[in-house]
Amino acid sequence: MGMFDKLIANLKSSKKTIVFTEGSDPRILSAADRLIKEDLMGVILCGNVDEVKAAAKNGGFNIDSAEILDPATYPEMDALVAQMVELRKGKMTEEECRAALAKSNYFGTMLVKAGKADALLGGATYSTADTVRPALQIIKTKKGSNLVSSSFILFREKDGKEEKIAMGDCAINLSYEDTVDKEGNVVLSGARKLAEVAVETAKTADFFGIDPKVAVLSFSTYGSGKGGTVQLSHDAVIEARNIDPNLVIDGEFQFDAAVSAEVAKTKCPDSKVAGQANTFIFPLIEAGNIGYKIAQRLGGYEAYGPILQGLNAPINDLSRGCNADEVYKMAIITAGMA
Repeated sequence: MGMFDKLIANLKSSKKTIVFTEGSDPRILSAADRLIKEDLMGVILCGNVDEVKAAAKNGGFNIDSAEILDPATYPEMDALVAQMVELRKGKMTEEECRAALAKSNYFGTMLVKAGKADALLGGATYSTADTVRPALQIIKTKKGSNLVSSSFILFREKDGKEEKIAMGDCAINLSYEDTVDKEGNVVLSGARKLAEVAVETAKTADFFGIDPKVAVLSFSTYGSGKGGTVQLSHDAVIEARNIDPNLVIDGEFQFDAAVSAEVAKTKCPDSKVAGQANTFIFPLIEAGNIGYKIAQRLGGYEAYGPILQGLNAPINDLSRGCNADEVYKMAIITAGMA
């Protein structure tokens, strides 16, 4: 729990409220019981009141201090509908907004937008898309961000020391093609998209006490390979430096050049990142997802995420295979980011 000590201390000194979209799920209820018992945050559970209470009683969970809100009976629903209609600016009718808000993923997201909660955690039964879509439509990307991305924080204790690294994007963006307009002009390059992932992942790393040294990965180091993602990763480094000139970032790197001082001396001796990287940016979701799971399963790291980046408020996604302890920890992370 070492990496959570500071987050917990902050939460106890500045109470936040989190909304869970799947209020009757036993894993959510178990985590809510623990969060309430430890007085870490206010808890809102979305769902039918009787069903949530019955599920809590069946599991032996004490959620008496939680607020249970049902979209079907929420007294301020008309105000939420009106606010969502305004936010969607003609893209959704009043009827469509009301139908969307009948679902707890949209309802919970609007509670954050309306200031009823500081953060949201969903995905115990919803897909990632069903968590991200309402966030994009309602919370929206923050100024300067063109996309939502994700990162994982990986933590382990080795030889009595804590080790933390960050990896992105491992869960949201499948790839990084250029976005073009109807005339075929590039309005947002793939390199710019990957650069934003790098900048946001570095911010997440810093939040968790990692001094980010960012390596943009590929199967090439400084042009040793051609094709594939090489040019994308190379150009993303340039774009990221334009976005944040103070960011310590380099690449494109093969993974060994990024982490091994010995290899770095041979391949890129003048780099300030090579051989000591702790924040890794993958040019494809396949590489990112495989990479963090290798670190988790073979490297002995605990993996926390996906942590969503680029939004105006903390909205995070759970794996549908999560357990109650993972919900508890992701709730601390999510509320701690508020």
